Amino acid sequence: MKTIVYTLIGCILLTGCKEQQSKKRIDSEIDLASEAPSIEENKSQTSDILITPIEHATTVLEWNNITIYIDPVGGASAFEGQKKPDLILITDIHGDHFSLETLEALDTSKAKIMVPQVVADKIPDVFTPQLDVLNNGESKERFGIYIDAIPMYNLRKEALKFHEKGRGNGYVLNIGGKRLYFSGDTEDIPEMRALKNIDKAFICMNLPYTMTPESAADAVLEFSPKQVYPYHYRGNPDVSDVSKFKELIQKGNSEIEVIQLDWYPGDAF
Repeated sequence: MKTIVYTLIGCILLTGCKEQQSKKRIDSEIDLASEAPSIEENKSQTSDILITPIEHATTVLEWNNITIYIDPVGGASAFEGQKKPDLILITDIHGDHFSLETLEALDTSKAKIMVPQVVADKIPDVFTPQLDVLNNGESKERFGIYIDAIPMYNLRKEALKFHEKGRGNGYVLNIGGKRLYFSGDTEDIPEMRALKNIDKAFICMNLPYTMTPESAADAVLEFSPKQVYPYHYRGNPDVSDVSKFKELIQKGNSEIEVIQLDWYPGDAF
């Protein structure tokens, strides 16, 4: 009889210990889950890129506490409320891409300035320590961002005078595992069509200086970025039909997302 009682008591104690151990393990797992960020939270903290259109070709990017200005023009007032640049990329010498007055008006004291040689030749010596001269086909790393210089030029005979091959740069920026392409002033050149693994493509379209929406769409469908941002679409005298561009992309490849930002906040279009 005593043996039976002792056995029952042992079972009760053993069960209680197992329940207590199980509770401790569950409590521990809950504590760990509450302390550690989720995978998705880690991704949002490290890979999000904030894109701010300023006007036409001028863009501000923010990633991982790094601020990048693309083709800064418009004076310091155009960048009111923006963080100071860590990196500046300039594509060409034309006034809608390069403005020495804007560079001198901005606080660029901590910035590296990446330019093609033709732009470097127009920048005063005081900026020389900040300059990285990058020509077609060359690459450079700054702040953990790898930048590739892509050719940009005209193909149509009547437009060859605007952008000759080898003068200016388009850029591919490798940022936090994403690849962003800024076309600069170009037509649907073979170098654009040959691009691979582009996540976000910023594509120009304005006559007579660059290309039509149809040519832009045809090139985009060939290199197939995940997302495309029509920009730089104010021409002379007309504004390019970006809705037509979007229609052609959606018809040709519905998996490419067309994102329309407001590149002309002072205009009705």
